[in-house]
Amino acid sequence: MKRQRRETEVFSIAFLDVITCGFGAIILLLMISRPGVPLVLEQAPVPDAGLIRDLQEQLFTLHGEARVLNRDLTASREQLSQWDLRVAKLQSELASVDKRHSSAAQQAEVNTLIKDQLGLALQQLTEEMKRLLADRQYEKSSYLGGIPVDSEYIIFIIDTSPSMFLYSWNRMIRQLITTLDVYPQVKGIQIMNDMGGYMFSTYRGKWIPDTPARRKAIIDRLQTWNPYSNSSPVEGIEEAIRTYYDKDKNISLYFFGDDFQGRSIQDVIDTVDRLNPKDARGQGRVRIHAVGFPTLFSAAPDQRISVYRFATLMRELTRRNGGTFVGLDDFR
Repeated sequence: MKRQRRETEVFSIAFLDVITCGFGAIILLLMISRPGVPLVLEQAPVPDAGLIRDLQEQLFTLHGEARVLNRDLTASREQLSQWDLRVAKLQSELASVDKRHSSAAQQAEVNTLIKDQLGLALQQLTEEMKRLLADRQYEKSSYLGGIPVDSEYIIFIIDTSPSMFLYSWNRMIRQLITTLDVYPQVKGIQIMNDMGGYMFSTYRGKWIPDTPARRKAIIDRLQTWNPYSNSSPVEGIEEAIRTYYDKDKNISLYFFGDDFQGRSIQDVIDTVDRLNPKDARGQGRVRIHAVGFPTLFSAAPDQRISVYRFATLMRELTRRNGGTFVGLDDFR
């Protein structure tokens, strides 16, 4: 009997087992590798609205302070520039004065200009005159070099500009001492510069007592006293009259200077006329005297105009206010 061949099975049991195991392994791998929830290592801070607002306010404040500081810096730079200009001007004046004093031969021209162009009474106390003044009785009608010394209160107004301080200061101090010596005793003294600044701030608005110790203190302080000056007498005279005028006091103002840098002589005269009006007897509230120092007369002719203007102003100012103008012939 013929034996039949059994047909070969394409998918045997063994093959199916392999496939099944493979799919199972894949499923198992997928289950093992399933992503989990991420682990939080650090919680990120959440910005606080109030903190942000505070920081913004601080930022705005810093911006404002920065603007203020920038403005102050700009102002400081501008002030520094002004000081630089002033220093340069003073250096220029110093160089100009040094040049003007380089030749001693110009001294004769100084005397000629004072006599011919200004017509000043050139007066200088000799030792004999000082002796006579020391021996005489000081009456209300006495005079010092043409200046009446009939006042009980005296105010010295001093030009403290560079030209005065550098070249006429010692002569100015001697002149002030001479003036004080003529007054053996007064009821009050005051010292200020042409800007109305006081030598002794503690005596602002008050009279300095006239004592030997106080006179010595004034002379000692003058050695180094050098406040800013604009070479114009208006501010000092105005401060003196407004502050110290008293109808019951005889007051004299002594202005010591060498030039006038103001814009208008007539404006100064008109201002003083308003401050020092005349009474029924034609007398002003105070006497105004002046002493001129020829510091700048050795300069070139075109640079002497401020000296001529000073002399013109003081001659008219003293004439209208019961005083006398004396022009010295030497500033040394």
